Amino acid sequence: MIPSLFINHGSPLMALQESDYTRFLQDTGKRFAPKAIVLFSAHWEERVTTISFAEGPLTTIYDFGGFPDELYRLTYPAHGDPVLAGRIEQLYRERGLETRRDNKRGLDHGAWIMLRYMYPAANIPVVTISVNPFQTAAEQYHIGEALAGLGEEDILIIGSGTTVHNFHYLKFGQTHPEPWAEQFDDWLIDTIRQRDLASLFQYTELAPYASRAVPRAEHFVPLLQAMGSSSSMEEPLLLYRGYEFGTFSYTCFEF
Repeated sequence: MIPSLFINHGSPLMALQESDYTRFLQDTGKRFAPKAIVLFSAHWEERVTTISFAEGPLTTIYDFGGFPDELYRLTYPAHGDPVLAGRIEQLYRERGLETRRDNKRGLDHGAWIMLRYMYPAANIPVVTISVNPFQTAAEQYHIGEALAGLGEEDILIIGSGTTVHNFHYLKFGQTHPEPWAEQFDDWLIDTIRQRDLASLFQYTELAPYASRAVPRAEHFVPLLQAMGSSSSMEEPLLLYRGYEFGTFSYTCFEF
């Protein structure tokens, strides 16, 4: 069985860097040999849960601007898996959840940057799923929960996002984390370890500095979806914790 993961995809520049975090991604990829990957990306927003049915090789989406030319020459030509996408669609329908298909969607930087480090051969099929930041935390969890059991078939589910993500509070050049960012993650880590879903679903009211850490939920909801998708009875694991620019969190979990 393969657990579900919540992974920080980092900034686009991470694709050109070697760091403790990119080495962590490489090591994490070596731990698991999935037959397919299902990925919720913070950088694909739709009002209705949308599933990529593209077969591939998938296009590499450069959903950013103003970066070095070298970055735009990088590709990640993994294939899709329309059969798996169809199965996911059916799992959602069985729970009464509305879905749509996208037959052309490639891999945005919430997907391909981390996957280039985890699985550089690009030889594992990838199915991406959109997020809707306007749904409740409980609804996000249940979207993930519909996929529980896929890990038992060696399908790796990844939620790609960030716990603390607020560009207004970045401290460029600062190497130590701001206390408020740490306090938010402290609360989150403790709540997740206890599987205290009631509190987690009310994180906007209960977590310290929640409105500052999560001013908009698109980068946070993949965590809820990844956690919901896990069928493991083990305690969730904190895989990595680090910060860049004072507040940008690289907190990662295994469920």
